Amino acid sequence: MSAIASPCVGLCSTTLGDPSCRGCQRSEAEIRDWFALASDDRAARIRELDALREAVAGRYLRLVDAAALEAQLKRHRIRFRSEQPGLSRAVELLRVGREQIQDLARYGLVPTGQGEGLAVAELHVRLAAELRDAAEARRLAATAAPAVSDPLSAPSAESP
Repeated sequence: MSAIASPCVGLCSTTLGDPSCRGCQRSEAEIRDWFALASDDRAARIRELDALREAVAGRYLRLVDAAALEAQLKRHRIRFRSEQPGLSRAVELLRVGREQIQDLARYGLVPTGQGEGLAVAELHVRLAAELRDAAEARRLAATAAPAVSDPLSAPSAESP
């Protein structure tokens, strides 16, 4: 039996009352229902979450050396998935190492855009806040799916 893939990073803030996890950006309902999802559905959700992290992190960072990033993640024993995109991996690096990292270039990363001139810890604070907002927007969009109307209660165009 193989392990069930999960974006979990071991920091579930939904247990503290957050409707969306600060660690993996899944909603409370997604976390609860994760093991009931079909394998293809889980894979699609993981890709969606990676894309969200890549989009947000891309406003702050540019990956210039994927091998250096992977080597540092392994060196510091930071968990990542083999298929996980580089900037999604960088989010984990900053979450764990934001107080110790002095030079992002040693990790294959360069600040860009909104990240230029920020200390690593501040970069993480801003990135985490944007990820939290994006995760919450994603959760709200999923819960705001249009309700199916009941054809028996809707007025008929043929009614006099």
